[in-house]
Amino acid sequence: MVEQYSDTGISGSKGRDGRPGLDQMLKDASRRKFDVVMAWAIDRLGRSLIDLLGTIQTLDASGVDLYLDQQAIDTTTPAGKLMFQVTGAFAEFERSMIRQRVHAGLKRAVEQTVEERIRKLLRDGVGAYAYSVGSIVRHCGNHAAFSARPYYSRNLSIYA
Repeated sequence: MVEQYSDTGISGSKGRDGRPGLDQMLKDASRRKFDVVMAWAIDRLGRSLIDLLGTIQTLDASGVDLYLDQQAIDTTTPAGKLMFQVTGAFAEFERSMIRQRVHAGLKRAVEQTVEERIRKLLRDGVGAYAYSVGSIVRHCGNHAAFSARPYYSRNLSIYA
């Protein structure tokens, strides 16, 4: 073993410029300080297919091969190179699915919160004046106006 490179506490989704350990490893590969890069799994190298392909191209151009223990991928063979690219595509797909689920969950949480606030205004309101869409926005948040519009379109008043 020539050297151990690590990016402790840095996400694998960062590119080469955001990962000093990966950057140093690729620079050393270009200088031919070693013949093979060995990693535990493909996601330790990166989670973006573009970044993974850039890494493999840099290693290939430098004449350095890659061995991934968990995926049993060895890029000294054509089949190993193919498996590396296919596995990288699945890693990127998985990350995209996680990101999509997180964004959907956050959106749903915001919408439910706004709806709950408007329902509370409708349920508890007994005052003599009606809220405008603008006052709902000031009281409940920016997304409330969109949630309150169905009530206005049915000529319902929101009292407090």
